[in-house]
Amino acid sequence: MNTRLGFILIALALVGLVLSSALFAVRETQQALVLQFGRPVETIKSPGLHVKTPFVQNVLYFDDRLLNYNAQPESYLTIEKKSVVVDSFAEWRIIDPLRFYTTVRNVDNANARLADLIRSGLRAEFGRRTIEQVVSGDRRVLMDSLIRTVDRRAREFGINVIDVRVMRVDLPAEVSQAVYRRMEAERSREAKEYRSRGAEISEQIRSDADRQRTVLLAEAYRKAEEIKGQGDAQAARIYAEAFGRDPQFFSLYRRLQAYRQSIGKDDTLVLDPNDEFFRNFLRGAGK
Repeated sequence: MNTRLGFILIALALVGLVLSSALFAVRETQQALVLQFGRPVETIKSPGLHVKTPFVQNVLYFDDRLLNYNAQPESYLTIEKKSVVVDSFAEWRIIDPLRFYTTVRNVDNANARLADLIRSGLRAEFGRRTIEQVVSGDRRVLMDSLIRTVDRRAREFGINVIDVRVMRVDLPAEVSQAVYRRMEAERSREAKEYRSRGAEISEQIRSDADRQRTVLLAEAYRKAEEIKGQGDAQAARIYAEAFGRDPQFFSLYRRLQAYRQSIGKDDTLVLDPNDEFFRNFLRGAGK
């Protein structure tokens, strides 16, 4: 009885071992390549439980997600033969595990091949453009052209290049200092030009304001003199009309006005008693 039970347990163990060797699972984030004696025989892209020949075949797994490659900063020459330092990165994925395995084997080797492709593509793209075009105007066109070129060549390795981006474009340190000095000199020259033009415009504004002030004052003085003349003429006419109506009263009124204007509180006048100016006072004293 014990011997039969032992055989059963051994048989179950062997069955379990065979099943564990024959079955394998592929996750949603994976792709698989079945090898038989080291030679690829089947590519599996669908997730789930799959079967292989036990002890004869083995399985290699490859990531089905997007993979990133960060390139080291490299120096490139523009069409002007000026050097720029470019920092870039790429996003890619494995679309053909069989081709990927037979050409580059693993991700590290794939990144190395991808680095060569990106370096070559950037060198060609930068060599056709100026610094200004690279930094501003043609950046989108440059990236689109680079992605198409790199992706077409990367498919030979079973890779699909989704995106390539230039994160930074810098000038070498020695060139940057020269550029900064030139920019500083240009900005200083522009500032002096603006100050000179501002001073010139300021002088023109002051000169125009002074001229307008002189014209306004002259016009105001002319109008004031005209009004004053009209007032004097009207006053003379009123005086003449008043004198014509009652010469005696008008003479008295004008004399009293003269007294009020000529004799103050602390004034002292020395005049001849028979002077015409005090005629009214003398008449009053005589009466």
